Amino acid sequence: MNLRDLHYLVALADHKHFGRAAEASFVSQPTLSTQIRKLEDELGVTLVERTPRKVLLTEVGLQIVARARDVLNEVEQIRRIAHHDQDPEAGTLRLGIFPTLGPYLLPHVLGTIRERFPRLELLLVEEKTAELLQRLREGKLDAAILAQPVHDDTLHAEFLFEEPFLFAAPEAHPLAGRRVLKLADLENQHLLLLEDGHCLRDQALEVCRMSGAGEKQGFRATSLETLRQMVAANVGATLLPVLAVQPPIAQTGNVHLTPFRGHAPSRRLAMFWRKSSAVHGFLLQLSEVFKELPQGLLDPATLAGAPRAVEKTRRPRYRAGKAHARN
Repeated sequence: MNLRDLHYLVALADHKHFGRAAEASFVSQPTLSTQIRKLEDELGVTLVERTPRKVLLTEVGLQIVARARDVLNEVEQIRRIAHHDQDPEAGTLRLGIFPTLGPYLLPHVLGTIRERFPRLELLLVEEKTAELLQRLREGKLDAAILAQPVHDDTLHAEFLFEEPFLFAAPEAHPLAGRRVLKLADLENQHLLLLEDGHCLRDQALEVCRMSGAGEKQGFRATSLETLRQMVAANVGATLLPVLAVQPPIAQTGNVHLTPFRGHAPSRRLAMFWRKSSAVHGFLLQLSEVFKELPQGLLDPATLAGAPRAVEKTRRPRYRAGKAHARN
């Protein structure tokens, strides 16, 4: 048994196809297939069920793949320790971030990261939370920025900041004329939400639970930008994270933004990495950049009453009766 064979087995588990696994491993399909057979002979067990259309791992194969991932990850950590000792701030770092945060946070931090760590190659991976966690556990990511809570004792969590939500509604919405809102003002409102898998959906549902609001039925957005456009199209109202309405994000007509009074509904963001990570010390340094956001960027009060608080263009107002009929 050698590390090369473990790489082949893990690639086969990832791709569920001999051809694609061989391509990902930069070998021919016969070579990969032969090495998997040799590994099975050496271990005395069947690792893979070979069918005409797909590859399935046996129960013992799944267990061995899980251990193989751990072994390969530890080997990678050994390499990272050696490289980090030579130059702690150089090399490649794979950072995961979820779609309703990445495009809105990164413009405010990437410049600082480049200045502070000029030799760092930062590879960004944008996926939903469940996928990021899976990649982080498998060693395919070095760290990920996620919304708390995340229940995993193998991960270190470094709190970054708390991001408030704003109420986003069309101009003619009954609540759009308010300068500030209380959470209770959302009672009986039906909000546009994201589809399953987005952590922002879970956070918005929690706000609905606390306020007595509900979800608008018949529609679930695939992205935050779709939500914004549905508000602009008079379909309904939603919650937007404050970073999603700050420059350099382009303004959208017919979207009125209202902050909440007192302790606003919000989400808590943290950077997570494996406790066994060889670059723990450097990740602590990197996390400090994400904590040092420009002053006022996360303060919803800075939007109240400002021209930016009402994103609108002149267009015909829809009649309230029709709006309520669609809610």
